[in-house]
Amino acid sequence: MAYKMNFWQILLAGGPVMWPILLCSIFAVAIFFEKIFYLNKTNIDVQNFLNKILEKMKRHEIKEALEICDAAKSPAANILKAGILKYDRPKEQIIQGIGDAFQYEIPHLKKNLTILITLANIAPLLGLLGTALGLVECFQAIQVRSQAYQVVLLGDLAGGIWQALLATISGLVVAIPAFLGYNYIAARVNNFISEMERASTELVNFLTE
Repeated sequence: MAYKMNFWQILLAGGPVMWPILLCSIFAVAIFFEKIFYLNKTNIDVQNFLNKILEKMKRHEIKEALEICDAAKSPAANILKAGILKYDRPKEQIIQGIGDAFQYEIPHLKKNLTILITLANIAPLLGLLGTALGLVECFQAIQVRSQAYQVVLLGDLAGGIWQALLATISGLVVAIPAFLGYNYIAARVNNFISEMERASTELVNFLTE
């Protein structure tokens, strides 16, 4: 039974597509944890951070406000800093500065998400390919035995059936967590972007009052 097989035996029994499925799993795990680390490292309480900035701005401590942004090392801080740098400019220029900062920071937040969802889509397709190859192996065994006027035994088909089932299962085992991981990270990124948009709007309103 499969639960009595070690990882290496399962990998070999699943056929050649098990290797790209394994690579998909390795890359998916690496991307997931890289994104988690990045988001945890750069995540800040945007509203609380904005309040600190506004307190400095109310006292006309522009330099101090910029220093707070530099110390935060966060996309939200960089975006707000872009607005503060244009605090004495017309509203359109402030919005343009913030918009340019968004265009620079958002790709960093979404980096590798496309690769992660691609891996989640590819893994079950590779499993399906492995299933097809396993069935081909079964029918080849049937053809060879039939041409030799021999009885087709279940053992002749076992290898192809194993390959078909293990490839399908492996593809799904990789795809399901990858989908869940993608949705979790995408939700965090979208929530972070929404917070930055609200903070940016509040900053623009404050600077143009």
